Amino acid sequence: MPHALITGANRGIGLEHARQLLERTWTITAAVRDPDAASDLKALDPGDGRLRIVKYDASDLGAAESLKSQVEGPIDILFANAGVMGPASQNDYRTAASEEFLDVIRINSVAPLALAGAFADQVAASQMKVIALQSSRMGSIADNDSGGRYVYRASKAALNAVGKSLSVDLKDKGITVLILHPGWVRTDMGGPNGNLTVTECVDGQLDLIARANPAMNGRFFHSNGQDLPW
Repeated sequence: MPHALITGANRGIGLEHARQLLERTWTITAAVRDPDAASDLKALDPGDGRLRIVKYDASDLGAAESLKSQVEGPIDILFANAGVMGPASQNDYRTAASEEFLDVIRINSVAPLALAGAFADQVAASQMKVIALQSSRMGSIADNDSGGRYVYRASKAALNAVGKSLSVDLKDKGITVLILHPGWVRTDMGGPNGNLTVTECVDGQLDLIARANPAMNGRFFHSNGQDLPW
């Protein structure tokens, strides 16, 4: 039975990934900051032991190793999905430099690298061997023609660099690293005006993951399958 480890699985895109994979008879380790409060996630539990909810705080650099001690066996998909948008002050270049900037980098960029370091061997031991990083088109330097969002953009550009290096360094383990942009999705983070539903986004991302192969390793994809510029 295939196994996915998903961070930030208690809401939005992560929750929908958990829902769809459970429907496909996967085993899910759902890593969330507050398991007791993850009521929507708990409601997905099929009651057969395939959903395990564990504590994980992406702002804690030791959280990946702590999580590793709780997760056994091969991991077909390691999905570093947890992330934050950052402070409202980030749109102004005069106020964007802040301690909150460093907090966002820690969560959006450093935490996924720590997860890959902790779980690469378990991913390599699986059948699918996929690490998926939830990035954003806003991390594209070539695509930035509107400015602003200094913190979020920088954190996702850093994540893209992490993902590209991982794709090189983990290639010999047979791991495919996918760097994903979900699209503008109607979620708490994306807001109500997005042009994709959560279901449409996850349908596209899971299709990409299902097709993962060495030719896709280290590439930056929109959920519709389009290659995105760095």
